[in-house]
Amino acid sequence: MLEKDYLQLSGIQHFSFCPRQWALIHLENCWRENVLTFGGRKLHEKVDDPEFHEKRKDLYISRAVPIRSDTLKLYGVADVVEYHQSEEGIKLPDRAGYWRPLVVEYKFGQQKIFPWDRVQLCAQAVCLEEAYGMKIESGNIFYGRTRRREMVQLDEALRERTAITAEAMHRCYLERQTPPAEYRKACDSCSLYEDCQPKLFKRQKATHYIRKILKED
Repeated sequence: MLEKDYLQLSGIQHFSFCPRQWALIHLENCWRENVLTFGGRKLHEKVDDPEFHEKRKDLYISRAVPIRSDTLKLYGVADVVEYHQSEEGIKLPDRAGYWRPLVVEYKFGQQKIFPWDRVQLCAQAVCLEEAYGMKIESGNIFYGRTRRREMVQLDEALRERTAITAEAMHRCYLERQTPPAEYRKACDSCSLYEDCQPKLFKRQKATHYIRKILKED
């Protein structure tokens, strides 16, 4: 696979949440703003400053860090990477000692039961692992609504889910086919609800099924 075939890493969160939402955005160039997407965009505007670096005695913080993974075939930007001084870490340019990276993803909302955000965080960690040649055991998600961090263990189950999701996303991209809608409660808060029309699609599927049965009878 050539570099031009790498996909945007941020899209793995969309795909994990809803493959149809991802396809509407990345295949059909469909996008609409709502209060959730607006809040997320404004939060990232404050965070994603590549010129910002914070240095303390045992902590170095870098924002808007370009990352990529040749394994997942994804590229993007990590909101924040914290480097904590540790003997088990890596060397950094112009910094004495050894430093262990911790990726921090910023989200506008609040902690979720479902793993959508954690999959994106894991993909970012995989990028850093490939860049630094080391295993990263955990990462953080900062939620703007609660102003709290969630510490995420990057275990094998999450890594497998992330790899499978990335593979499915690439397959969908190559096939250029938007998946059918499947209505869920989460659809009501999606900014693409009007474009997707999941309830209408569901009714159309049911009507088609009934007509098929009647025709067979």
